[in-house]
Amino acid sequence: MTRNFPKLEHVLARVANGELPPDEATSVLRDMMTADMGFAQVDLQRQARRGRAEAVFCEGKTTPQVIAIAQRMVDAGQNAILTRTSSEQRAVLIESFSNRAIIRHDEARFVCIQVDPPLKKEGIVGVFAAGTTDIPVAEEAALTAEALGSPVERVYDVGVAGLHRLLRQTDTMDRARVLIVAAGMEGALPSVVGGLTRAPVIAVPTTVGYGASFNGLAALLGMLNSCSPGVSVVNIGNGFGAGYLADVINGIGEASGK
Repeated sequence: MTRNFPKLEHVLARVANGELPPDEATSVLRDMMTADMGFAQVDLQRQARRGRAEAVFCEGKTTPQVIAIAQRMVDAGQNAILTRTSSEQRAVLIESFSNRAIIRHDEARFVCIQVDPPLKKEGIVGVFAAGTTDIPVAEEAALTAEALGSPVERVYDVGVAGLHRLLRQTDTMDRARVLIVAAGMEGALPSVVGGLTRAPVIAVPTTVGYGASFNGLAALLGMLNSCSPGVSVVNIGNGFGAGYLADVINGIGEASGK
């Protein structure tokens, strides 16, 4: 794998040519790698290092903190993915970055500020939701994968209580390079999907359900105990993690030509 650090290479070339003293280069490189904002250390080299920029988990942060972090990322030329935003944070983000392309989804509490559109992959990520109430988590996953460059096909309200609805979606399962399946209650849908597809399945437990679902714990344990091989599980409600992982798998498939 070839890593691309164009800004780093430019600084080193200036040092080699005698244009930049080593002590000044040290300061420049420090600022290039991490932005110390006091309340946050923004990783400015993550996109070069991992191929995908840092994302911002906004729950628990103040609106000024969120805006400042997003601004620092945009200034560094990175797209800013912001998850679990509040309605106030979304409103201020939209106003503050009105000159940028923005993806916003209120149900998923998701915002992406685009400096540059991501390079599109050919492989498809299929995103399935067991029920309508699972859609916010499924959408967080779908929007994350799209923001990173993966085409997404959505299939919603196909839970195991009406299995015939799922069986109509085998074409999507066959086309997808990787599948994300969000479900609450007993969390059975990923196991069923896993038994119908060749693609890897990323299961996302949600908090949907009655008392004994224990706020998503029952779905999590059910998915961890899946009898279908090829099913992996992220944390309860972690649509972002599922979308990120799906894009990584999709990218590996792209590189291998599969």
